[in-house]
Amino acid sequence: MSVRAIEWTGDRLVLLDQRRLPAQEVYHGCTEPEAVARAIEDMVVRGAPAIGVTAAYGVALAARGLSRSGAAGFREAMERVLERFARTRPTAVNLFWALDRMRRVLDRVTDPAEAARALEAEARAIEAEDVEANRRMGRFGAALLPDPCTVLTHCNAGALATAGYGTALGVIRAAVEAGKRVHVLADETRPFLQGARLTAWELVKDAVPVTVITDGMAGYRMQLGGVDAVIVGADRIARNGDVANKIGTYALSVLAREHRVPFYVAAPLSTVDFSLDDGGAIPIEERHPSEVTHCGGSRVVPEGAGVWNPAFDVTPWNNVTAIITEKGVARPPYGESLGALHRS
Repeated sequence: MSVRAIEWTGDRLVLLDQRRLPAQEVYHGCTEPEAVARAIEDMVVRGAPAIGVTAAYGVALAARGLSRSGAAGFREAMERVLERFARTRPTAVNLFWALDRMRRVLDRVTDPAEAARALEAEARAIEAEDVEANRRMGRFGAALLPDPCTVLTHCNAGALATAGYGTALGVIRAAVEAGKRVHVLADETRPFLQGARLTAWELVKDAVPVTVITDGMAGYRMQLGGVDAVIVGADRIARNGDVANKIGTYALSVLAREHRVPFYVAAPLSTVDFSLDDGGAIPIEERHPSEVTHCGGSRVVPEGAGVWNPAFDVTPWNNVTAIITEKGVARPPYGESLGALHRS
C-alpha cells in the first residue's frame, strides 16, 4: 500500500482524511489529543484496528503535553484523556484493548516524563504489531482462496482501516503476492460508501482488479455463480464467534449461506472480546441521520421522513465459515477454537 493513513512524527499524529477519498488526499496534523478524539468520532480515521492505533497515539500525545507541567495531577489528567477516547466509538473493541495497554503503562510508570516516553513506545509497538498481525493473517487466509477466484468484500478492511496492509484486504493482498489471480467485488456499503470510495481506491492503487457493486446486487451475483468467497473484517467478535461488523454484513452472510459461498471473517485476536458470551451484548453505535439523508452533500431523503442509522450489525457464528486470525484459522465451535488460538 503506497499511502499511509496514520503516521506519527514524534510531536504530532498525521491522519489521512478518509471522508475526502477518493476525490482528494487530505492530511490532518493533530497536535492535541482532543483533535485526535474528534478525528475518530468524525470518521477522519475509521476501522477497528486503525481506531485503536490512533487512540494510542492520542494518549501518547496527551502525555507529552501534560508531562511538561510536572507530576501534580498528571495521572488524574491522563485518566480523563483515557475516558475521553473510550467515548469516541463504542463498538470497536480494539479501541478499548489499546486503551487498556496504555493504562497498564501508566500503572507501572509514575514519573510523568518517563511515562510520556513509555506511552509513545507502547503506541509504536501497537502500530508495528498490527501490521505484522495483518501480514500473518493474510498468509493464513490466502491459503483458503482458490486460483483463480472472485472475492466479495463489504465495507473497507484494508490498509486504511488498520496500521497498514489490512485484514480482509490483507488476505487478498497476500493471495495476489502468492501469485493467485484474484478479482474483487467491492460492495458499495451504504451509507458511508466505504467499499466504493475506500476499498476500490486501495485496490486500484495496488493494481488489483476490482468491480464495485451496490449492496443490493450481491445476492443476484451469487445466484449467477460469480462469487467464490466472501471476506469481511470485524469490529468486535464475541467468544462464541458472533461478529459485529459494518451494517449490511449480516444480510451478506445470509446470502452467502443460502448460495453455499464460504463466508470468512479476517480479524486479529485483539478484536475478540472474550468477556462477551455472544453478540447480543455487543454495543451497536447509531450515527447521525444526515449520513443517510444526504449523499455527496445533496439531500436524497425527503424532509419529514424518519431515519434509523445503526453503524453495525451482528452476524451469528453459524453463518461464519471460518475466522482468520494472526495465529491461525478458527472454525466452529468458535468458543473452543478461538480460545485455543488465544492461549497459544
